[in-house]
Amino acid sequence: MVSAMVYDLDSIATVGVVGAGTMGSGIAQVSAMAGYDVVMRDVEDDLVESGFETIERSLDRLVESDRLSDEQAGAVTDRIAGTTDAADLADCDVVVEAVVEEMEVKQNIFADLDDRTAAGTVLATNTSTLSITTIASATERPEDVVGIHFMNPAPVMRGVEVVVGEKTADAVVDFAHAFAEDLGKTTWESDDKPGFVTNRILMPWLNEGIRAFDEGVATKEDIDTGMRLGTNVPMGPLELADHIGLDVVLHASETLHEELGDRYKPAYLLKRKVEAGDLGKKTGEGFYEYE
Repeated sequence: MVSAMVYDLDSIATVGVVGAGTMGSGIAQVSAMAGYDVVMRDVEDDLVESGFETIERSLDRLVESDRLSDEQAGAVTDRIAGTTDAADLADCDVVVEAVVEEMEVKQNIFADLDDRTAAGTVLATNTSTLSITTIASATERPEDVVGIHFMNPAPVMRGVEVVVGEKTADAVVDFAHAFAEDLGKTTWESDDKPGFVTNRILMPWLNEGIRAFDEGVATKEDIDTGMRLGTNVPMGPLELADHIGLDVVLHASETLHEELGDRYKPAYLLKRKVEAGDLGKKTGEGFYEYE
């Protein structure tokens, strides 16, 4: 579908981000680092403040490694405005949603954005598994809705997955690639199929690594070492699952299991860890322990 609207990257001044969690704060940071003004919105002041704390820690690490100066880091935070008022997103030129992976929640957000933002505002979702087409159906302009799936952590990971919904305009797809590239990312494109490219392949890999550990094939250290050195990946499956968050891995696996069948069935040990509250790095314990 071709839209009549011209989606011009040069006309983008303000980026809206819905959600101030791990992904939302990361997207806000990389957008501000690229020179955009950012409105970062969440439902509670404490969540917005937590998002700023995450951004400040990330920027501190960049300063410590001499990749940013103190002045540059300060300029980044100055470009980000935090809010709990959805009305503050009305004047944004592009909005990226990065909230919990629940379809009803996302559809409610997109229906609200549809009412608040001007026609032609690109409405993007950072979803990792849910249908872009179904999310877009909550709006009156599905041609403006696209998937811009950042990898975690967004300030560090170089890749962004652009996901094309059934009615996403060609010009919006082109804009999504150009916008992500302007943030310093490299993009690839996926059709709106369950899991897209990354999680469709990643989730079985993570779960098989967890099963191998649970079934005594090798220690967790040897599984991760074998995969790092044997396949030239930066992290093995158990390390990476901890880094992503075991609850996030479980939710994505369950979504794909429902859509695609038993080859995506979550590992039993993954479920047990999540039920115990051991979610990985963010809680201090998963398959490994963290300070």
